[in-house]
Amino acid sequence: MTEPIKQPELIMSELDVLRIEKLIEKTPGLSKQVAHLESELARAKLVKPQEIPADIVTMNSRVRFRITESGKEFEKTLVYPADLAKTEDAISIFAPIGSALIGVRVGETIEWPMQTGAAHVEVVEIVYQPEREGDYVS
Repeated sequence: MTEPIKQPELIMSELDVLRIEKLIEKTPGLSKQVAHLESELARAKLVKPQEIPADIVTMNSRVRFRITESGKEFEKTLVYPADLAKTEDAISIFAPIGSALIGVRVGETIEWPMQTGAAHVEVVEIVYQPEREGDYVS
């Protein structure tokens, strides 16, 4: 039996967390997944958008990640639910993998509960991060 991995420190933009919390408040009938996201938000170190390190996944970041169990790699943009239809290859912050990615640093792996058991999600590269490009309000 494999040991659970140590969860990495999460660093999140105060603005992202504020927006996510507002969305959660407006979401009736919170699922277990959203409840897990809330606990992750609570343990995150919050910083101003201008202080976000360039290697941290934030909202609207385009990120390459790997599911370690399958070895499959994906490149997706992490978005709010309302932006799913507007963004090519998007993943919602409320999707299990989307929730797992927020606040994680390149090279780190996070264990995330899924309906089929736990998945391990490794951040391979941040192709685009709004804060790195000077966009602090996306």
